[in-house]
Amino acid sequence: MKDLDFAQYIDQAPGLIIKYGSMVVTALLIFLIGKMLARAISNGVVRAMTVRDVDVTITRFVGSLIYGLLFAFAVVAALSQLGIETTSFIALLGAAGLAVGLALQGSLSNFAAGVLVILFRPLRAGDFVEAGGVSGVVREVGIFTTVLKTGDNKTIIVPNSGIMGGTITNYSLEENRRIDLLIGISYEADIRAAREIVQALMDADNRILKDPAASISVAELASSSVNLAIRPWVKSADYWPVRGSMLEAIKNRFDEAGIGIPYPQMDVHLAQAEKSQ
Repeated sequence: MKDLDFAQYIDQAPGLIIKYGSMVVTALLIFLIGKMLARAISNGVVRAMTVRDVDVTITRFVGSLIYGLLFAFAVVAALSQLGIETTSFIALLGAAGLAVGLALQGSLSNFAAGVLVILFRPLRAGDFVEAGGVSGVVREVGIFTTVLKTGDNKTIIVPNSGIMGGTITNYSLEENRRIDLLIGISYEADIRAAREIVQALMDADNRILKDPAASISVAELASSSVNLAIRPWVKSADYWPVRGSMLEAIKNRFDEAGIGIPYPQMDVHLAQAEKSQ
């Protein structure tokens, strides 16, 4: 009886070898081809990000992440080809990924925001910006945070989610900026003389651009002054130096010309009651 069973196994061996051998070969091919495709796609993404001058740290991380996901998919497909039940394995991985994602929700949000900052570049190192409720010069854009340096030499570290979740004002993105000055003169002053003084000051300053041309206009007839809107254009890097020097020069020249600049005043009258007799 045993000899008969053994003979049956010998007779079935070629078929079993062909059946399971083909499954193993197919699984190996799926694994190897999947691994090659994962590497090729990952390298392609890395090259595309490198061409766009994306930060090296982000480029490597994204490349590794894509490769890892595609490699895991290839492994699962190969195991399925061998007849191994992968449903519970995938469910376990999904549950673990969900738990990790919930635990690192804030960090992942900052990471995703950091990727968007680096890809779309609303701000770059060296730009003066207002973002995340603070302002300063961008020193570094990292994976999770952006480092700003203020004018008084303070370092501020802002989470990237706070930057991308709010309004970003980039003062350095454009080559030129317009200075908006509102200068009040008294009603007794000569408006034409004031305009000529301001125009002469702007013409004498080489930092003020000729194109686009500066403008001087009456912005408002206020309660105690005639307000002049003075709008010269300068290079973005010259904004604050020109603004400060223009304000000082206008004040000095108006004083020399006798053009008054009104300021709020209050007259207090004291009445002394007569002493009772």
